[in-house]
Amino acid sequence: MLVALAAALARAQSPTLPADRHPDLKRLAPREEVWIDPARKEVIVGGRIALATGPIEFFACPAGTKEHESIVATLASARAVHAALLATGLQPGKPVSFDPEYVAASGPRISIQVRWTGDDGAGHTADARDWIRNVRTNQTLDTDWVFAGSSFWTDPEDGREYYQADGGDLVCVSNFPTATLDLPVESSQSNEALLFEAFEGRVPPPGTTVELVLSSR
Repeated sequence: MLVALAAALARAQSPTLPADRHPDLKRLAPREEVWIDPARKEVIVGGRIALATGPIEFFACPAGTKEHESIVATLASARAVHAALLATGLQPGKPVSFDPEYVAASGPRISIQVRWTGDDGAGHTADARDWIRNVRTNQTLDTDWVFAGSSFWTDPEDGREYYQADGGDLVCVSNFPTATLDLPVESSQSNEALLFEAFEGRVPPPGTTVELVLSSR
């Protein structure tokens, strides 16, 4: 899996080289904002706030994919984040399954912390779950994500492999079998039954630069 992800990263790099904000850490790919802290076994992912209000299906998606339904747009592909989690020693479990019956996603439990700088120049940190509101209970998300791992799909016409979560399904709050990180509880994809929304008043304004810190619980 790690070899296939490395090959995919080499084939699909963004044209602009972002500045390296963490020269003391191991950067997984020079054109993606994803770093590994080997000592802490953490993955740091750069991004920005995509939306601060409204229903969501994702907490985080790669930029240019599903930002209209995700709080954070990451400046790293899903496959890069997957490879970084592997590099910290984690192994994925299994994505959610719906056929013949619902089986929840499984894998190592993942904590996500968000870091950003406010308008006053002060640094802030929040648990990502505190930015997500359950519309039924009016409470914050109380479930950890799991590293389900998504999957590869091979195009039968040209034989190329694609990491399916790169389509947007990086950190999901609705269940997707293509998710890299998913919730191990049943959560609908139906627009009429979406379970979560951005917690208005807690999420910084759209466009705010953020970093996600992923680690095993």
